[in-house]
Amino acid sequence: MTAQAFARSKFAGWKSRSFVAALVIAAAIIAAVATFVSYMLWPTWPKSGISLDAPAVPVTVAGALFNVPPASVRAKVQRQPGAHERMDLVFLWPSLAPPSPDAFADIKVPVAEDGEAAPPPHIGDRLFVTIAGLGAVLPPLVRLRTIYPRYIEAQAASGPDGLAIVPFRAGTPYEGEDLIYFAETPEQFFALCSRAVRGLPGTCIAERSLDAAVVTLRFSREWLEDWRSTSAGFDRLVAQLHAQSK
Repeated sequence: MTAQAFARSKFAGWKSRSFVAALVIAAAIIAAVATFVSYMLWPTWPKSGISLDAPAVPVTVAGALFNVPPASVRAKVQRQPGAHERMDLVFLWPSLAPPSPDAFADIKVPVAEDGEAAPPPHIGDRLFVTIAGLGAVLPPLVRLRTIYPRYIEAQAASGPDGLAIVPFRAGTPYEGEDLIYFAETPEQFFALCSRAVRGLPGTCIAERSLDAAVVTLRFSREWLEDWRSTSAGFDRLVAQLHAQSK
């Protein structure tokens, strides 16, 4: 082999080894960057959760500040202070207290009569509350004035203590539901309610707007028999949850 050929062979081998080394270094850099990015972006969770019997914790939803009892929070991941997209809560009615850690302990199991099967436990003493951002949805009062009238029947029936009950027409987005409101001043109280099915009472939804957040309250339609006390209870709960600015 000539000196020139040997030089070319040596240069080619060096070039090959350099290329392999460059690939190894590049792969190492990419792996290091990926590890760093994964570490920075990986969700972190608190090492210890908040005790259910802890005092109310401050949370924000859509920029609105609330004080939420941890025992009332239905989803464990939401049981932390700070900003949340939504909060799902539950309270006992009419005490407005959070349920006990063993939720079934608060359910009164009916006793069967001799020779008869025990009726199912009654859980109509739960008030389910959702706090979420209003987003692109119209505020409740705007929907009451501009959206619901497009879909309701013309004739309203009388309900308990001055309430008016008007069904939504078939074929509308609210088919099978009723709009129930205080006939004299609908803005004072109104709710969308499903109807009783197979002996099970209907459920109702009432809403309260707080700036860019909306508080949705889900409850048994049976509570409308004393709707004034029910509405007052809702106002008390919202006042307890919503941190007033000072």
